[in-house]
Amino acid sequence: MSNPPAKLLPHPALTLCLITVWMVVNNTLGLGHLLLGTVLAVLIPLLTRRFWPEAPKVARWGLLLRYLTVLLTDIVVANFWVASLVLRPGSGLRPGFVWFPVALTDPFAITVLASTISLTPGTVSVDLSEDARHLLIHSIDLDDAQALVDQIKQRYEGPLQEIFQC
Repeated sequence: MSNPPAKLLPHPALTLCLITVWMVVNNTLGLGHLLLGTVLAVLIPLLTRRFWPEAPKVARWGLLLRYLTVLLTDIVVANFWVASLVLRPGSGLRPGFVWFPVALTDPFAITVLASTISLTPGTVSVDLSEDARHLLIHSIDLDDAQALVDQIKQRYEGPLQEIFQC
C-alpha cells in the first residue's frame, strides 16, 4: 500500500519553500494569499514530480549541517574578498578558467557541487563535460589553478562524497 501523504506531497520541503516564497513575494500574511500559495505549492510539485530525478539519500546529516555552515561562512567571506578586489584601485584581477576533475558520481551531488561553486562569490560553474568527469570553473582572480582545485576538493567535494555516499 502506498503512502497517501507522499502522494499528495512528493516534495514537502519544496512545498514549504514555495508557500514561504509566495508569502514573501506578496508581502502579506492575508488568508487569501496563504490559501492560494498553499494550493500552488501543493499543485506545482504534484504536476512536476515525474520530471524530478530521485535524489540520493543523505547518509550523514551532521556532516550536511557542517557543510552548510562552511558554505555560508565561505559565502560571507568571499563577498568581502570580491568587494575588496573590485573596489581596490589597480587590484590587477587575473580572471581565468580551470577544469575541475569531478570525483562525484551521482548527478544530484554534482549539481550540488556546481551550485556551491556558483553560490560562492568570485567563482562560477560554467560547464560540465559530456562524460560528467570535469567541471569548468571561472574565477575572478585565479592566481594558482591547482590551489583552487585543491580547495574545492577539500572544502566541498570531499564532504559531499561523505554526505551522499557517492
